Amino acid sequence: MPVFLSIVYFVKGVQKMYEIFDKLRKERGVSVYRISKETGVSQATFSAWKAGEYTPKTDKMQKIAQYFNVSVDYLLGKEQQPEQKTSDLTEKERRDVARDVQKIMSNLEESGDLMFDGVPLSEAARASMAAAMRIGLEEARRRNKETYTPKKYKKG
Repeated sequence: MPVFLSIVYFVKGVQKMYEIFDKLRKERGVSVYRISKETGVSQATFSAWKAGEYTPKTDKMQKIAQYFNVSVDYLLGKEQQPEQKTSDLTEKERRDVARDVQKIMSNLEESGDLMFDGVPLSEAARASMAAAMRIGLEEARRRNKETYTPKKYKKG
């Protein structure tokens, strides 16, 4: 294969990987800056990657994949669907999160702090707030489970 075609395939592959990264980033509503801070991968790396000038090294790809909870193969475009690396929450864990959300909402209601600009929150706003808390607590529990479960107890 001529060198020119090799370079074209390389650049297209890099762009495809960046497109997958960018899609994941947008789906989760996070900025490149935040990902950079949380993974330790510099913003310059992301900029060069986007421009097709650089392909992240394996260790950086693993950090990015771990951040999004997908496999490196998915980021490389070798898999169609993102493979969830960690197991989902158990029913007990989901009940615990629901109980925690209910307790937090009760405490806020009792303290009289559920207001926006001095106006009490509507039922729809309360439901949205509870749903956002549930999502955040579930994700925190998943990440803690992944981080703090000893290897000998992990499945797969």
